[in-house]
Amino acid sequence: MQNFFNGRTDDLVQIQSTMQAIEHACSEIQMHANPAIAEATLLSLRQSPQLYQTCKFILENSQVAIARFQAAAAIRDAAIREWGILSADDKRSLVSFCLCFVIQHASSPDAYVQVKVSAVGAQLMKRGWPDFMESEKEAFLSEVKMAVLGNHGVAAQFFGINFLESMVSEFSPVTSTDMGLPREFHEQCRASLELHYLKKFYSWAQEAAFGVTRKVVECDSTVVEVKVCAAALRLMLQIMTWDFQLNKNAVERVKSINVFSSGVRNDAMLLKKSEFILVQPGPSWRDVLISSGHIGWLLGLYGALRQKFSCEAYWLDSPIAVSARNLIIQLCSLAGTIFPSDNGQMQERHLVQMLSGIIPWIHPPDIISAAIEHGKSESELLDGCRALLYIASLTSPMVFDKLLKSLSSLGTLSLLSSLTCEVVKARMADNTEEETWNWIARDILLDTWTAILQPPDNGKDAELPPDGIRASASVFNLIVESELKVAAASAFDDGDGSEPPQASISGIELLSPSSLEQPPVFLVFSSLSLSLFLIIIIFLTSVLGFFLPPIILLLYCLISAMDERLSSYALLARAAIDVTIPLLTQLFSERFTLLHHGRGTSDPTCTLEELYSLLLITGHILADEGEGETPLVPEALQAHFVDIVEAKQHPVVVLSCSILKFAEQSLDTEIRAAFFSPRLMEAVIWFLARWSDTYLMPLEGGRQSNCNPGHDSDCQLESQVSKKALLSFFGEHNQGKLVLDIIVKISMTTLVSYPGEKQLQELTCCQLLPAVVRRKNVCAHLVTLDSWRNLANAFANGRSLFTLTATHQRSLAETLIRSAAGMRNSEASNQYVRDLMGQMTAYLVDISSDCNLKNVAQQPDAILSVSCLLERLRGAARASQPRTQKAIFEMGISVMNPVLTLLEIYKHESAVVYFLLKFVVDWVDGQVIFLEAKDTTIVVTFCMQLLQLYSSHNIGKISLSLSSSLLSEARTEKYKDLRALLQLLTNLCSKDLVDFSSDSNEAERTDIAQVIYLGLHIVTPLISLEMLKYPKLCRDYFALVSHILEVYPEKFAQLNNEAFAHIVGTLDFGIHHQDTEIVNMCLRALNALASYHYKETGAGKEGLGSHVAGMMALGGKLQEGILSRFLRVLLELLLFEECSTELVSSAADALLPLILCEQALYQRLGHELIERQVNPQLKSRLANALQCLTGTNELSSSLDRINRQKFRKNLYVFLVEVRGFLRTK
Repeated sequence: MQNFFNGRTDDLVQIQSTMQAIEHACSEIQMHANPAIAEATLLSLRQSPQLYQTCKFILENSQVAIARFQAAAAIRDAAIREWGILSADDKRSLVSFCLCFVIQHASSPDAYVQVKVSAVGAQLMKRGWPDFMESEKEAFLSEVKMAVLGNHGVAAQFFGINFLESMVSEFSPVTSTDMGLPREFHEQCRASLELHYLKKFYSWAQEAAFGVTRKVVECDSTVVEVKVCAAALRLMLQIMTWDFQLNKNAVERVKSINVFSSGVRNDAMLLKKSEFILVQPGPSWRDVLISSGHIGWLLGLYGALRQKFSCEAYWLDSPIAVSARNLIIQLCSLAGTIFPSDNGQMQERHLVQMLSGIIPWIHPPDIISAAIEHGKSESELLDGCRALLYIASLTSPMVFDKLLKSLSSLGTLSLLSSLTCEVVKARMADNTEEETWNWIARDILLDTWTAILQPPDNGKDAELPPDGIRASASVFNLIVESELKVAAASAFDDGDGSEPPQASISGIELLSPSSLEQPPVFLVFSSLSLSLFLIIIIFLTSVLGFFLPPIILLLYCLISAMDERLSSYALLARAAIDVTIPLLTQLFSERFTLLHHGRGTSDPTCTLEELYSLLLITGHILADEGEGETPLVPEALQAHFVDIVEAKQHPVVVLSCSILKFAEQSLDTEIRAAFFSPRLMEAVIWFLARWSDTYLMPLEGGRQSNCNPGHDSDCQLESQVSKKALLSFFGEHNQGKLVLDIIVKISMTTLVSYPGEKQLQELTCCQLLPAVVRRKNVCAHLVTLDSWRNLANAFANGRSLFTLTATHQRSLAETLIRSAAGMRNSEASNQYVRDLMGQMTAYLVDISSDCNLKNVAQQPDAILSVSCLLERLRGAARASQPRTQKAIFEMGISVMNPVLTLLEIYKHESAVVYFLLKFVVDWVDGQVIFLEAKDTTIVVTFCMQLLQLYSSHNIGKISLSLSSSLLSEARTEKYKDLRALLQLLTNLCSKDLVDFSSDSNEAERTDIAQVIYLGLHIVTPLISLEMLKYPKLCRDYFALVSHILEVYPEKFAQLNNEAFAHIVGTLDFGIHHQDTEIVNMCLRALNALASYHYKETGAGKEGLGSHVAGMMALGGKLQEGILSRFLRVLLELLLFEECSTELVSSAADALLPLILCEQALYQRLGHELIERQVNPQLKSRLANALQCLTGTNELSSSLDRINRQKFRKNLYVFLVEVRGFLRTK
């Protein structure tokens, strides 16, 4: 105590009193009594004038563990905040105190306090890492090493290892805590630790674990040494998951090595369902990991303990067992230059050694599976599966199969096959819907097969040995059997929607992220467990207010998981294509026969469910997902069946034809009623969409065969013949047009004969029909078909398709218009559009001029009719192409006045208003870049009228008297409208960026900038700060504002005071936003304005004029100008508020021109800041920092790129120097 207080009794009494208050507050928090007062007491500790002395005293003397925990946290926060003003002795003293405390109190029962102090010590070590001399670092770490090696006892040994864990976690950028420092600081610390200390830490952990091995093996699992050994293994695992960077360049240099000569793959895939971390520590680690016998010791330790505790069910899930297995798994992923350039021999020996230790976890599969079913833990089996996955990701199929053959007669692929089959059998026998061990194991093993069968990035197929082909065929056969069994068993389910296959196709377009109005935050959910997923959904919807229907998100996750699984099935099937394609053909044939033979005499439900499942599997095998590109026939299907020269005998053609013939039977009314339920039709339509995108009239060319022409010209010739036979059968000059006609007829049938089946119609309108109009060569045949003309006529003149939802009608209109690309010339295309849309536009004109419209407009059928027509127009507008632009422009011109009339009449019908606005947005988007000057004026005038009409009626005005649910709904409707209006203004902006018109007379051109500012002036009063809390609306608004302020700053200066003040107010809101993207946009806008004013005034011009001088507020008080205001705001943000280091560069770019424009104010603010400092040392330090900010690094008054870069560096240094003590309360 004398060391803390230098004998002053009054200090001791005060600190004891503080400790008692903290202890009392912690007790009240535990008892949930007076939480506000208790929290205020704890916060006061961080503002104590003798914070470090007080917290040390509490840690050394308090009997309340939570109070000690709070004291450690307070030391951390204060030290990180004040690090810049602490003396070198104080910094060393704090780190030493943490180290000594952890070691001296290692036997304390409250271990979490020691863990916290250890973490604080590690964080302070990192904060001072650039400041400490190497000798000081060595002194600190030598104490840690002594503890790790057991010099201070077993208890201290554990916490010494724990301290190293905290250090590794803190120095890794992925897991480091926020210190308010730039990214460069964290990178510097990471690189230093990796280069000088990481290997030492691993060696210390090795020694610690080795030192206690004998006692761990000989004694029971409760001895303290077991805890130490588990911690050492955990530290080694943590280091092996480190993202090694210093060796990356060396890895890049060896990429030119022919990795397939050794069978070692350097292109390890990014796996979807199983996390994979490639470990590439470099050649300096070879002695520690490879040559030292470390791996043999690790495998021997686990094997010995496994045998010793074989009768103890709990041991497999004990910390030491889990840590050992995880480290073994991670060591399976060693790669790169840690292995010498010996043609992969050392790495193969390493993998064989790893495999020898893993085999007992997974072999024999049937016995292990039975043991798990009788209560044994499944964790070891699952870890063994992960180990196989890691090994498969690093080797070619040939080498992977060869690894096990050096240990037994069994190949690794055969082992993988038997293990997969056993897991699938266990899944078949498991009747529960829960995610059991066999479910997880199946997904990991499917990932393993994907790693083996997925072709590497260099385009060369991974060749399978004959055993591998047979293994793939066996696994696929059993998987198909399993899926058919599940399908048949689910045939009579109660329809609760739990079947994953149904979710995988029903409404798949509807559930795509792009179709949802709210931010697609659910994209990260697909890998979560169901329970955690539901918790997050409840939080998002009830706490944050996001409109994310849980059922939609749940279905999306089911879709994602099922699609990944089906893709793995496809790879297995393609690996043994000679077996699997005939098998599928046989399975389809058997079920088609069953249906027809049992027609009218037996229930076909089970057979139909099996067909449903087969269609999904076959669709993934025959075709890949396009992902925005035209998919090609999979290489495996092109390269096989080289002996087939007649197209109709090609197995893929035979399989495809059998499915097409079955689908064609849905055109027969009686057969359709008997067999083709809406659910089965969904599978049929989904299959046709995926298949037609790949096989229907494919373009010439494609990928070349893998045969080497110099080595095997006969193989190449045979492959080309087979490929031509496959591609030509459904080509333009063979059966392609006939199949296309069948597809169109089936589409028409689903739209007309299945009323109310929205999921089926969704698949037809949004997947199948868009697929057939995607390529121009298909469209050329499509528009000649009677079936297509019938569909177009029904759409244009009939009423049957009005039963579709408005969204589906929009998609159908877009598809029909896109088919005009197949017309012989532009005039024919435009006439086709006029014929298709003419009656609809005429109808809108007629009803808008009907004097009785107001009386009937609010009737439900009238609202539905208008909504459908507007969505049809919008679909046509979205399909605008150069060759149809003229007709679509005429379509829009003809309905301008009706649109304004309908907006007036339906001003209280939010859905109709939104349809109106979105039609105009999409129409302007498709037309604006093509318009001549005269037409541009017409369109711009119309848009301004639309905006003024929307604003004048106060459409979207929200009444505060509404209930909370209605208020939320009203805000959501207004949010959608305002987003549409902002998108309209953004589309008009594009006229100045891209212009394909032929006008050369600048005088006749519309001043787009003036139009945008006018539109913004109309719209911004409707956008309250409350509305800006909607993320997408906020981003759209600030993206537009940022763009126009950057591109047209001179127009901004011409705004009236009201409009100017509103935009400035929203910028002030945006600059304090939590979304860094929005803050960045606001900073870019400020940069543009300040730079414009500085350059203009430098040239003797007015710049922003009176807006810089300020304006008189309503109360007669002079408001400061925009530049003065934001200079003050930006300095406040950077110095005193939470500000991400990612924003410093953008902030520097905005701050420099602001300082140059307002130098007098900057000097005054700096002087005020200095004078507020009571401590003379801090005052001097701040003055020097401010001087260096603008006076070092040869900074000039220029705004060129080099000068801005200099100022960014200065600002980084300035913030690191002063932010800590300026933010000290």
